[in-house]
Amino acid sequence: MDIVILDGYCLNHGDLNWDGFSSLGNVKYFDRTPYEIIPERMGNASILITNKCNIDKDLIDRLPCLKYVGVLATGYNNVDLEYAAQKGITVTNIPTYGTESVVQMVFALLLELYTSLRFHADSVNKGEWSSCPDFCYYKDGGLRELFGKTIGIIGYGRIGSRVGDVAQAFGMNVIAFDKYHSKKETVSFRYSSSLEELLSNSDVVSLNCPLTKENRNMINSESLSLMKKTAVLINTARGPLVDEKALAIALNEGIISGAALDVLSQEPPLADNPIITAKNIVITPHISWATHEARSRLMDIAVSNLKAYISGMPANKVN
Repeated sequence: MDIVILDGYCLNHGDLNWDGFSSLGNVKYFDRTPYEIIPERMGNASILITNKCNIDKDLIDRLPCLKYVGVLATGYNNVDLEYAAQKGITVTNIPTYGTESVVQMVFALLLELYTSLRFHADSVNKGEWSSCPDFCYYKDGGLRELFGKTIGIIGYGRIGSRVGDVAQAFGMNVIAFDKYHSKKETVSFRYSSSLEELLSNSDVVSLNCPLTKENRNMINSESLSLMKKTAVLINTARGPLVDEKALAIALNEGIISGAALDVLSQEPPLADNPIITAKNIVITPHISWATHEARSRLMDIAVSNLKAYISGMPANKVN
């Protein structure tokens, strides 16, 4: 069996290995593969492994031997699932590998907004503490604490509920909005009756929901206007949940006080994206999933998915 890994570099920079796949067949590996040469690299291989390569209808028609697409991620919007199913092609994803890593990033971003750690550390490196007449100093609006603040979590599934757990450990109040989650409230958090209520009552808004047709640009000029001027926005979910132009305006005009994004609507972003130069913004390059531990779990699950498919009992099938 021939297995082609089209874009493996994002998952494995060299600190992991592909031995699990090699034990299942003949592996051809590529760091990255442009769309137009995917058929050439696939040849007659039946197994395609990818993270972000676009596997659309036209490409599927050019791969007559294709039987299995293993997506090395939770999201699978890069694959035409309906057409793959029509052609008898199984598509699998990796649904649960990165929960703790994403939750960790939510609070890394939030703590940066609340403490300006990078700003203060950089000032020490510039020699400002050495020349300071006082034993300490604090800049950039000072420091804030999370205790007693309210975090509104949009999407209360695996990741969102764990964000709630950690928030409670900081002494935060938790409210949640989830269109699809069963409304089983506990004494530790409550469900908001509407998105508007959550936005207007939260000091921190954390996006932890999947992207759908209905919630694209759910954070826009109208929703941002409902938030407190002191509120901050955290997005570790999907970039298109946020209208970035509207967010840039909101930050620059002081409609909200800050935002931290690990995802953008286009990745990598265009250099002239206004969100990059907005005030009080922290942006990281889509790394919340990428801890060594999370990537190791992802690799193991990807191999297990292929083993399950070969055995005739597909796991994590999304079509």
